[in-house]
Amino acid sequence: MSELILQAEKISKIYDNASELVLRDISMSVYESDFISILGASGSGKSTLLSILGGMETATSGNVYFENMNISTMKEKELAKLRRTKIGFVFQFFNLAPYLTVKENILLPLMLDGKQTKKYEDKFNELTEYLSISDLIDKLPRFLSGGEQQRVAIARGLIYQPKIIFLDEPTGNLDSKSADEIMVLLKNINSDMHTTILQVTHNETNAAFGNRIIRIKDGQLTEDTCE
Repeated sequence: MSELILQAEKISKIYDNASELVLRDISMSVYESDFISILGASGSGKSTLLSILGGMETATSGNVYFENMNISTMKEKELAKLRRTKIGFVFQFFNLAPYLTVKENILLPLMLDGKQTKKYEDKFNELTEYLSISDLIDKLPRFLSGGEQQRVAIARGLIYQPKIIFLDEPTGNLDSKSADEIMVLLKNINSDMHTTILQVTHNETNAAFGNRIIRIKDGQLTEDTCE
């Protein structure tokens, strides 16, 4: 049986300026090698849920466990280290540092953690070759296409070899051809590297790349059943 990586128990979220719950008693489990698509319309709470599961935001009530650690009770310093080393993040707008080269952007999590980047050269070379960006490593982000920038962001998310990657609308800022290429790439990463992937999306086509589709509406989840 696959290893349980992440578990949410009765997660609810309400913002100070809101009168209704954004998330309502959400519970879910994420297992090793899952590719989960959380599918929902704008405003459905999917990005909020992703932020809470990834330790970037706190729930109003409930708990999130990552590798049996309750991240809901962790201090920010502990959470920051967890996000740098065991969880990868990829966002719609890439979030690359504009004045750093591709190589520096990819190695940034290591530098922030005080690691000697030379020890990760083999991993860096392997990733950039796999993602077809090895010829771009000395360029700045502004000289890259959107699809290339997203590949760099994915490489940065994978450099620490995390157990899980969180993606927030990973193709939302791309043209259709680049979007298709990124989704195929993510599917290959999931199968080749056994990296657990959890994406949130409003796109049915993108969601279908997952082996599990969980729909979110009015802050609650329902999971599609496989035939």
